[in-house]
Amino acid sequence: MAQIFDDILVRGVRQGQIPARTQSARDWFRDKARTARSAAAYPANLISSSGNKTDEVKVGRMYHFFYDPKTKQDLPYYDRFPLIFMVGPAEGGFYGINLHYLPPKLRAKLMDALYSITSDKRYDENTKLRLSYSILKNANKYRYFKPCFKHYLSSQVNSKFIEIQSVEWDIALFLPTERFEKASKSRVFADSRKMIV
Repeated sequence: MAQIFDDILVRGVRQGQIPARTQSARDWFRDKARTARSAAAYPANLISSSGNKTDEVKVGRMYHFFYDPKTKQDLPYYDRFPLIFMVGPAEGGFYGINLHYLPPKLRAKLMDALYSITSDKRYDENTKLRLSYSILKNANKYRYFKPCFKHYLSSQVNSKFIEIQSVEWDIALFLPTERFEKASKSRVFADSRKMIV
């Protein structure tokens, strides 16, 4: 994963694009991530090659991890490799916004809205979202979060967490890493659109 991110970041900086700081820079990085079809983008490769592995998750940070739902037989579908922003603690685990549940255009709209609640504008290792459920549910601009809001049980996490640095959020957002079980992406996206009012 570091190689994919580094390649895209280096190309962007050479072209004068500063990640996350402007809409045009975000669009540039999103476009490059959409076209990244490297074998390194497969979940198992991302987990094994990442240097940002951790057991501890923090509110407002972005993470990838392997997950096996306890009640998967009762779910219409689920994502085995979520890409979440950690929202807060929950009984037996935590709440997260899994961005994979949105089609790419809606991911971009939600991410653009979330940039308004970053802790700072440096986009370095300390940057995070000032995120809570009450913030999300009380502003129309965050309405795209509804199909993404999930309760994850810590006991069902099957890997270390990979923390995605803020400068890499727009790249991670569009890498093809979702791994839906029991349904196609198109069905998941169609159901998600219906939940957004």
